[in-house]
Amino acid sequence: MKQSLHSLLRKCLFLLVVTTSLHFPSYSQDDLKNTTEAGITIGPMVFLGDLGGHMGKGTTFIKDYNMSTTKLALGAYYTAYPAPWLGFRFSLNYGSIEGADNTIKKGGGGDEVTRLNRNLDFRSKIIEGTVMAEVYPTVFLEDEPDDVTGRLRPYGVIGLGVYHFNPQGSYHSPNGDTYWVDLKPLHTEGEGFAEYPDRKNYSLTQLNIPMGVGIKYFFSEDLNVSFEIIHRKLFTDYVDDVSTKYIDPSLFDKYLSPSQATIAKAMANKSPLANTPGAGYQPGNKRGDPSQKDAYFTAGFKIGFRIGGGSEQRWRNSTHCPLLRF
Repeated sequence: MKQSLHSLLRKCLFLLVVTTSLHFPSYSQDDLKNTTEAGITIGPMVFLGDLGGHMGKGTTFIKDYNMSTTKLALGAYYTAYPAPWLGFRFSLNYGSIEGADNTIKKGGGGDEVTRLNRNLDFRSKIIEGTVMAEVYPTVFLEDEPDDVTGRLRPYGVIGLGVYHFNPQGSYHSPNGDTYWVDLKPLHTEGEGFAEYPDRKNYSLTQLNIPMGVGIKYFFSEDLNVSFEIIHRKLFTDYVDDVSTKYIDPSLFDKYLSPSQATIAKAMANKSPLANTPGAGYQPGNKRGDPSQKDAYFTAGFKIGFRIGGGSEQRWRNSTHCPLLRF
């Protein structure tokens, strides 16, 4: 299933590149200079997954947004506009995500208490590259507006991305020190162990599908700002290294070195009720929810600059999207 999905995504990416190349020949070199834009993005990056959240049952939607674990993301992008209503954006982004059960507030239906007592946490850097299509749907209602200064234009984006992550958890050593350790080498849920053939080792570099909406305001012909929210659909539940059930801790001694096994046992089950029979934190009990994949989103402010061409050339060959004046 996973191989089929990745194959489909590769085909979609190929078609996107082909579509771009078919559009470009209809423009001269000067035209292309007037239909390209470069800029930077800054804004929060937010994780949605098994760890952290709010009262009630955990979800991968905005309900589980934790302000305290919000981190900043930075990016740069280049967009080419082969048609008035369409742009192709290539971007690179760098940010951080976090999740921690101890941020959950009590007071719901009790579902959050189980996660709170689970007491897990993680952090990860995110390095991401995307290719996305920008669509300005209301361009078809516009009657050749040449002057973009002071105008507002909505748009939608969707595409394909590749990102790299590396989950780490806070480890409290026997000597009292606390530091962050990489979680994947510890196989905290038995990934790759013969006893759990359905739990494969996960890759730290994977594909995603970014999708979202935005709105762009033109200060001048050459300078614009945008605000957009982009959600990433992921195909793994291990961005936070939490997905399914607790395993028998003795297996760490079988597969890992003595030093690794000691750390793995501590990181796999950090609940203060780990040694309490019937409390729900023993081998075979639920550790995460494999029915929902992880996700993350960004809320970015973009500053864009038209590159190439003189200021006397209006955005006639650029994004003639429907506009609203203040």
